[in-house]
Amino acid sequence: MQHLKIFIELTRLNKPIGFMLLFWPCSWGLSYAYFINQNLNLFLSYLILFFLGSILMRSAGCIFNDIVDKDLDKKVERTKKRPIAAGKISLKLSFIYIFTLCSIAFLILIQFNFFTIILGLGSMFLAFSYPFMKRFTYWPQLFLGITFNWGIIMAWTAINNNLTTDIIVLYVSAIFWTLGYDTIYGAQDMSDDEIIGIKSTSIKFKDNINLFVSTCYFIMVLLICYLFRNTIGYNIFSIFLAIFIVSLLCQLFMFKKKEKDLYLKIFKSNNFTGLFLFLSIYSMSF
Repeated sequence: MQHLKIFIELTRLNKPIGFMLLFWPCSWGLSYAYFINQNLNLFLSYLILFFLGSILMRSAGCIFNDIVDKDLDKKVERTKKRPIAAGKISLKLSFIYIFTLCSIAFLILIQFNFFTIILGLGSMFLAFSYPFMKRFTYWPQLFLGITFNWGIIMAWTAINNNLTTDIIVLYVSAIFWTLGYDTIYGAQDMSDDEIIGIKSTSIKFKDNINLFVSTCYFIMVLLICYLFRNTIGYNIFSIFLAIFIVSLLCQLFMFKKKEKDLYLKIFKSNNFTGLFLFLSIYSMSF
């Protein structure tokens, strides 16, 4: 039982916001592809596969991130009790877990077409490079956005087996979403990160952090509205899109208070933001 508890802490399965933020972009890509393809059975089955894949890959990524950051995590108040940093689990067993999770994820990946399999294998490089980025650049959040939203492209190709300008626009919009919410998340650790030399957009833009996050969310909304400009009107799509935009505005309003205790709550609220955009895009098929 104790070992199961450590595994859950290691993979952050007790903190589902991580794999949900990985899954929602996949759901956007699938919903948009479904609007074009109109194959409901394929859409629903792939939605389940991408959800499971998101849990597996996020879990593997968390373990690898903790391995890479084990010495840094010991110096940060929020992370010093993580299993690897606290010495609760060996590196050998941690790598075995990563291999097992990735193997199961691969079994899911090969259910898709060849193009999507290649894209999925390519995403492995992104996923396992991310933990090193904060050592070299103030833009690890940008790299996270590129990585975390890769599922949009994979979801689209899984159904349509091609790439279009529209899906790239949706992908880029999601990158700005991640840039915004992960900058908010990083604001929790700015004081510790500056001491130990960790870089982030939160630190780079600390004097204008509200403006930076607002700009990221504004660009995302602008790209989404441009992409679906012909769908906006008196319909269900626009209702959910409006709720999606309001959820972003609420985040910005709360973030302006500059209360550290609020940062995590604001970050977690993006689970609903992702859901509202999913419902908006999915409603296009009604």
